[in-house]
Amino acid sequence: MCTAVRREHRGWVNLMPTGSRQQAGFTYIGLLIAVVLFGLASVGAARLLAATERAGRETELLFIGHQFRQAIGSYFQSGPTAGQYPSTLEDLLLDKRYPTPHRYLRRLFVDPITSRADWGVVNAPEGGIMGVYSRSEREPKKRANFDVQDADIAAAVAAKLGLNGGQAPNPQPFAAPALQPAPLESAPYSYQDWKFVYRPPPTGGARQPAGG
Repeated sequence: MCTAVRREHRGWVNLMPTGSRQQAGFTYIGLLIAVVLFGLASVGAARLLAATERAGRETELLFIGHQFRQAIGSYFQSGPTAGQYPSTLEDLLLDKRYPTPHRYLRRLFVDPITSRADWGVVNAPEGGIMGVYSRSEREPKKRANFDVQDADIAAAVAAKLGLNGGQAPNPQPFAAPALQPAPLESAPYSYQDWKFVYRPPPTGGARQPAGG
C-alpha cells in the first residue's frame, strides 16, 4: 500500500506542467531585477538630493558672506573713527562709537555648512576684523564661476587647485619636457578658502560700496 501511495504522490508532482515551472522562474528573476533597479534608482535619487542640498548650502554661505563683508565695510566707512575695523563681530550688531545705537547686522548668522554661529575671522594688519570664513574643513562642490565681488575667493581657489586661472597651458609638442620641481604639499581645498574680506578702496580713489 505504501508503494501505491508513493506512486500516486509522484503522479501528483508530475501533474504540474513544465511551462508553468519555467514561467514561475522567469517571474522570480523579473522580480529580482525590479528590486535591483528600484534600489539603484533610490541611490541615484538620494545622491541627487544630497548634491542639491549641498549646492543650496553653498549658495546660502555665499549670501551670508556677502552680508558680513558689507557690514564690515559699512562699519569701516562710518563712525567718528572712520577707517577702523570692528574689534569683534558683535560690534556689527551694536556700534558703540555712536551715542545712539547703530547696527550693521541684526544678528550673527549661523554657518549653513557647520550649523553653528562660529566663524573664523581674518584679522586686518592694522588691527580689527576685516573678514570672515567658515570653519568647515569639508571640500566644496563649487570650484569656479564665482561672482565678481568674490574675485579674491576665485583667485584663492584657483591657486589652491592649480587651475592657472581656469586656463590650461598651450601644449608644446616639439619641446623637450622640462624638469619640474616636486610640488609642495598643501592643505586640501575646503570652505576655509572662501574668505569674505572687505578691502578699502585705494587712497585718493573713489569709495567702493561696502559689499565690493
